[in-house]
Amino acid sequence: MNALTTLATACITAVAVSFGAAAAAAGFSDVLETPAAMSPLAAKGLLQGVARAGSALVAVGQRGHIVVSADGGATWKQSPSPVSSDLTAVYFVDDRRGWAVGHDGVILHSEDGGGAWTLQLDGGRANELLVAAMERAAAAPGASAAVKGLLGEAQRFREQGPDKPFLDVWFADASNGYAVGAYNLIFRTSDGGKHWEPWFDRTDNPKFFNLYAIRPAAGGLYIAGEGGLVLKLDREAQRFGALALPYKGSFFGVVGDPADVLVFGLRGNVYRSTDAGGTWTKLDVGLGASIVAGAATARGLVLADQGGRIAVSGDGGATFRPVALRQPMPLAGIADAGDGRLALAGLRGVAVVEIPAP
Repeated sequence: MNALTTLATACITAVAVSFGAAAAAAGFSDVLETPAAMSPLAAKGLLQGVARAGSALVAVGQRGHIVVSADGGATWKQSPSPVSSDLTAVYFVDDRRGWAVGHDGVILHSEDGGGAWTLQLDGGRANELLVAAMERAAAAPGASAAVKGLLGEAQRFREQGPDKPFLDVWFADASNGYAVGAYNLIFRTSDGGKHWEPWFDRTDNPKFFNLYAIRPAAGGLYIAGEGGLVLKLDREAQRFGALALPYKGSFFGVVGDPADVLVFGLRGNVYRSTDAGGTWTKLDVGLGASIVAGAATARGLVLADQGGRIAVSGDGGATFRPVALRQPMPLAGIADAGDGRLALAGLRGVAVVEIPAP
C-alpha cells in the first residue's frame, strides 16, 4: 500500500468513525436495519444491475432500490427491500426465484419474481461464518501457513465490520449458487441460500484481489477480477484456479456461449478463449472506454462500456459490430430482455432497446 493510499484510508476511517459517533448520537439507523425508502423516482435513479425473470425485468441499485417491470420496461413498480444498502447485481433462475447482492455483505432472495425480498446474509453474519470456517481450516492437521494467514485476514474482516460488498451473484439452478465480491469475498450455497458457505480458501488469489463477476461459459464457470485475475472452477478439486492472461489490468465481467469465453474490463480490453481458458487472444471490439457489462442474447454476445456504447457479436466474439443508441447513458449493467431487446441499467434507470439483427 503506497503512502497516498495509506493516507486516504486513514482519512476515510477517521471520517467514518466520526460520522458513526454523530449518527449514533442523532439516532440514525444502520442501513442493514433500515428498509429502503419507497420513492416514485426509484426507477429513474442509479440502477446497477438488471435481470430477466421470465417475461418480467428486475433491476436493483442505490439505497436498496428494487424495481420490477411486467411490460417490457414501459412501466416500473418499486418493490419493498429489507435494507437500504446499495445493491450491485441481481440474478434470476426462472420467473420467480432470484437473488440480489450488494454493499455491507447483503444477499437478498425473492420467490415471487421480485415483488417481495428477504435478507439471507449480511456482512456481520458473513464475517462470523468466514472466521469460523478459517478457524476450522487452520486447526486441521497439516494446515499450511497460507491457510493460517487466511484466518488472520478473516479476523481483520470481522474487526473492520460488515463493510465488504458483494459485486455479483450467479445460480446454476434454484439450489446451487455463488456470490463474489471485494477482497476475495466468495460464498457458495447448495440449498438456495438457506445456508451460505465461505470459499475464501478455495481461490488462487493470494493478493486478495476484488472479484467482480462470476458467469458460466464454454462449459466452465469463471470469475473475473482485479489485476488481470481470471479464475476457473476446478469441479473435481472444488476450488477456483487462476488462468494465465497477458493483461494485468482489471477485468469487470465474463460472457460467452457453449464454445467461447470472453473476459472484459479496463480501457476496452477484451480477451477471448476458444479452448476453455487455455489460451487467450486480444480482441478489438470498437469500445474505447472501460467495458463494464456483457450479456449472451439470442442476437449474440453483447458488450457495453461505461460511456453507454454497445457492441454485438454474432460469431461467438470473433468479430463485433457497433449498435447505435438513440440516447446513450452511462451504463452499469445489461441483460437480455427477450424478443431481440436489451435492458440497459445505469445512471438514469433502465432503458430497453432493440438489438438489430445481423
